[in-house]
Amino acid sequence: MANGKDFYAVLGVSATASADDIKKQYRRLAKQYHPDSNAGDPKASERFKEISEAYGTLGDADKRKQYDELRRLGAFGGFGTRASSATRPGSSGFGTRPGGTRPGASGGSSTFDFDVGGIGGLGDLFSTMFGAGGRRARGPEAGQTIERTVDVPFRVAVTGGKVPVELEVQEECATCRGSGGAPGATIKQCDECNGRGVISFGQGGFAVNRPCPVCMGRGQIPSERCPTCAGVGSVRARRKVLITVPPGTESGLKLSMKGQGGRGAAGGQPGDLVITFQVQPDRFYTRDGLDLIATVPINVAQATLGSRVSVRTVAGKKVAVRIPAGTPSGKRFRVPGQGVEKDGKTGDLLVEVAITVPETLNEAQEKAMRDFAEASGLKF
Repeated sequence: MANGKDFYAVLGVSATASADDIKKQYRRLAKQYHPDSNAGDPKASERFKEISEAYGTLGDADKRKQYDELRRLGAFGGFGTRASSATRPGSSGFGTRPGGTRPGASGGSSTFDFDVGGIGGLGDLFSTMFGAGGRRARGPEAGQTIERTVDVPFRVAVTGGKVPVELEVQEECATCRGSGGAPGATIKQCDECNGRGVISFGQGGFAVNRPCPVCMGRGQIPSERCPTCAGVGSVRARRKVLITVPPGTESGLKLSMKGQGGRGAAGGQPGDLVITFQVQPDRFYTRDGLDLIATVPINVAQATLGSRVSVRTVAGKKVAVRIPAGTPSGKRFRVPGQGVEKDGKTGDLLVEVAITVPETLNEAQEKAMRDFAEASGLKF
């Protein structure tokens, strides 16, 4: 990771924070430090890049798991320290620079040097977890897989349709193509790591390799940094995607769109986009499986004498529903085939009547009601 910073500290969350808490904190910080809101402030721009890099790892469940394992081993400052001048080649300390004495080569201690390639199959962790910030080899790399929760209007979820989604992804910088160098810049080997892209540090009997903070894991340094990505090799990009909502969609349904995630680096395949739908409530309809329920208000006279009401279906069609005399409030009437259509099956529309009582009556209405009450044997 660039500059060896702790991603949890960058976002200001604890290592036990939930995925939702991390996402909320990232959004808050990204809004605060976004370059569009801080024009001409290089510190805000740098802070935004740090925040984006941190969320690129902690916002991905698999990358976070791998990162936590290395963090537990101290690869990001939580354990041990970077090799100092006392641990340069020929010294008796623990950490080493590439090409120097391995831990335990001098002195009497029994120390071991663990490269991340030997810990649980995490050898390519730095090339996949940190993007340009931890990439040494320039082989093809798959793009970022993006997961988003998308709000869908109730009626669109029932009938199907399309909703636009704006994505923010970490992608290879188009200006430098991931090298971190400005156009025309010369590239030389990094003196700090001797071109390895990693440096060693250790304590307590073993050493761990981490990305070189000078070349950011690439093993090479440009004579001039790319003006677009400030030498990182990747940028945050926004993109709009039109999402197709299948008919009968319910909250929690996931849709995977292959190749719609972040662009791959060095010719790698683009990542995927995974959408989780969240259906919004409707002011008129509710849903019960494949059936739709619509509540329709009627007055006392309609309920007592019987009536007909016109109801609009979710597809926009008007249907007439007969209300028999003496209908109580809460009674439901079924309109076949006007519910949710899904997997070759179609539900019904259930019209539920709700009897409403007028708050005020004019003189004629009040007399009619009193006559009705007296005829019914009621006394006031």
